[in-house]
Amino acid sequence: MRILLVEDDAMIGEAISLALKDRAYAVDWVRDGATANKVLQDDDHQAVLLDLGLPKRDGLEVLQRLRQAGNTIPVLVITARDGIDDRIKGLDIGADDYLVKPFDVNELLARLRAIVRRQGGHAAPLLSNGKVSLDPASHEARCGETVELLSAREFALLHALLLRPGAILTRNELEERIYGWNEEVESNVIDVLIHGLRRKLGPTIIKNVRGAGWMVDKPV
Repeated sequence: MRILLVEDDAMIGEAISLALKDRAYAVDWVRDGATANKVLQDDDHQAVLLDLGLPKRDGLEVLQRLRQAGNTIPVLVITARDGIDDRIKGLDIGADDYLVKPFDVNELLARLRAIVRRQGGHAAPLLSNGKVSLDPASHEARCGETVELLSAREFALLHALLLRPGAILTRNELEERIYGWNEEVESNVIDVLIHGLRRKLGPTIIKNVRGAGWMVDKPV
C-alpha cells in the first residue's frame, strides 16, 4: 500500500517513515502543505497521514481542498493540536480519523488499517476473496489449511491484489504499491514475489493475464 506522509518535523517524519516501511508500506514524504496539494492532484496513494501545523499551507486547508475536489482518499490526521474544537473541525471537513501526538506507532498502524478497510468496503479486519485470506495486522495469509507468514513485500503485493479482487494490476501498478519515490525498483521483483506466494499458498492463488498483469479471483 502506498502512503503519502505530510509532516514537517524531520524527526517525527523519519520515525513514521521507517515504521511504515517495516510494515510493508511504500511511503512518500512531503514536508509542506503546498507540495501535498500538488501531489494529491494526480498521484496514486491509498491513504494520507496529514499533520496540521504545516508550512506554506495549513493541514486543514490541504484537507478542505482535497474534499472540495471530490477526492475521497482516506486521511488520518496526526497533530499536536489536542483541542476538541480542532478535532471536530478536522473531522467535519473530511478527516477519516484523528490521532494526537505523541502516539504509539502501533496505534497509528491500526488506525491506518481501519480507515483503508472502510474505504474499500471491508469492515472485517481480514481481507479475503473466499480462497485466500490475509491478516494486515499479523501479515499471515491462509489458503485452506495452509497458514503462512509473509515477507513485507509478499504481503504488500498480495494486499494490493486482495483490495481489488477480479481487477488486473499491471507490473507498474504493483511496483507502485511496493516502492516509494526514492527507492530503486529491483529487476523482476514482481515475478519473484509472485513465485514465492504461489509456492507458499498454491499455484493458482494469483493468476497471470498474459500481456496485462496479475489478479486474484473475485469472491465466490
